[in-house]
Amino acid sequence: MKHKIRLILKCCLPLLICHPLHVAAEASFNQGRYINSAADFAVLPQRERIAPENAMLTERLEQLLPQLMAEQNLDMWLVLNREKAEDPVYFTLAPQPSFAARRTTMLVFNRLADGTIEKLTVNRYPLGAPYTAAWQGGSLDEQWQALADLIVSKDPKTIGINVSKEWPVADGLTSALHSRLKEVLPQAYQSRLVSAENLVVRWLEQRTASELAVYPHIIGIARGVIAEGFSSRVITPGVTTTEDVAWYLRERFSELQLPIWFMPYVSLQRPGTPCDKDTAFCGESGVIQRGDILHTDVGICYLKLCSDTQEMAYVLKADEEDAPAGLKAALATGNRWQDILKKEFITGRTGNQILKATQQKAQAAGILSSTYSHPLGFFGHAPGPTIGMWDNQGPTPVQGDWQLYANTAYAIEGNIKQAIPEWQNQLAHIKLEQSAYFDGKTVIYLAGRQTKWHLVR
Repeated sequence: MKHKIRLILKCCLPLLICHPLHVAAEASFNQGRYINSAADFAVLPQRERIAPENAMLTERLEQLLPQLMAEQNLDMWLVLNREKAEDPVYFTLAPQPSFAARRTTMLVFNRLADGTIEKLTVNRYPLGAPYTAAWQGGSLDEQWQALADLIVSKDPKTIGINVSKEWPVADGLTSALHSRLKEVLPQAYQSRLVSAENLVVRWLEQRTASELAVYPHIIGIARGVIAEGFSSRVITPGVTTTEDVAWYLRERFSELQLPIWFMPYVSLQRPGTPCDKDTAFCGESGVIQRGDILHTDVGICYLKLCSDTQEMAYVLKADEEDAPAGLKAALATGNRWQDILKKEFITGRTGNQILKATQQKAQAAGILSSTYSHPLGFFGHAPGPTIGMWDNQGPTPVQGDWQLYANTAYAIEGNIKQAIPEWQNQLAHIKLEQSAYFDGKTVIYLAGRQTKWHLVR
């Protein structure tokens, strides 16, 4: 029979931190899940990834793009690239296997009267399905003229191009390509060019049914590799360093042929580690010892979708079977902060509104926290509503003003600090990040979340 946790809180007014004096039993939070190893998850060979990736792309182009172009009132969308200077959005539109835009690659999406989208290319080398070549072969000058002729023949009233002051992912049209486009277009059509930034953000943030079906598997792999790294299979207390663990994570992902989008990092905390309420990140590198707490931050991409995960571990002392009660209570506080943030996800709210509401609720609960959550998808730091930043806990202009849409994915990211009785009430920094999606009503973790400490024996 499970017992609910009962915490008797004593408020430390000078620090504005509440800490538990007694923990009757370990807290139980929904969607808690322990994943033992990445070996529990299949990883497709490179060749076998092409078919599902292209199927998901076709689904997006045929079902999602028409909705989004109508939503943004765009009749045509141009994605123009040169090899070695590709538009960031290009690889989310190109069928696999694609490693570059060959020479100059032009994608043209034309919205028809019935709402369907013509998916056209004006390239020397055709891309193939799901695209139809409107022109191929010939010189570069002929290619540009063919693009101009195509645009005139379709006569769109609004032509979206990827230029943006505020959204880097929507600013992929280079200055030279922009100039050449205006040179070849008749004067009457140049005034029809408009920024496609809202379309790009919506295209990148919106998840489809097929993507949400595979996303939990991807996040499970990432969490499984963390579990391997935070175990005695990798860590020998007194010998292994935080850098050793970080490199294990990197090399393990390489072994699985999964690209990382940043170098994994690992830090430790122990009694005496500098940590006060104003410290942005508490932790240091070095040799891992018994009694340490460990933290890692890991991000991978698989089947074009990216993860971002942070978890915590405790290195048991020789006479311990579990983490100290104070640390378990601190992790429970981190889970409570996650629950507070999740409940503030309401369709139509902006990232800044979600941040403010979360901060107010966390403060009322006596939790010293920092919130800096962000969207996930084709990029680890994907576009969409920014919900705080680690170095700015106030409103974020533009990105923080973006509204929350259904069927979008997020890194539920932030941290809490809590005094640990077993550490003479020194603060411990519990840094958590789990990948989740918002279905329009609630936030659902893609592969569960950490509610218990990884234990290194």
